Amino acid sequence: MNMQGYQQYKAQSMNTMTQGELLMLLYDELVKRLIRSELALKKEDFELFETSIVRCIDIIHYLDKTLDMKYPISQDLHRLYDYFLYMLNRVRFGRNSQVLEQVKPQIVDLRDTFRKAQEAQNI
Repeated sequence: MNMQGYQQYKAQSMNTMTQGELLMLLYDELVKRLIRSELALKKEDFELFETSIVRCIDIIHYLDKTLDMKYPISQDLHRLYDYFLYMLNRVRFGRNSQVLEQVKPQIVDLRDTFRKAQEAQNI
């Protein structure tokens, strides 16, 4: 397989995405990694769990860093991201599936809210 062609296609796709599409891509990746970490924890595959949960934390840090604080909603999102980081660190260090089961639907709900907002904007 021509990996250079694939990398060029991937880079071009990223460069032509709207901010909303990029945001949805990040949230979809976040949810995918949450599910992966949940499954790895159940299987006691702690290496995969650690990799997945750290990636979740990295994504939330990135989302938080990219907030434009001149908008009031950004303050609320910042507090929400802080809460998610706190909860995911509890999951990570305690290998706590109950906390993961608690925070995952909240993150999925936020992703779905952003998706609905993006769809409403595109109508």
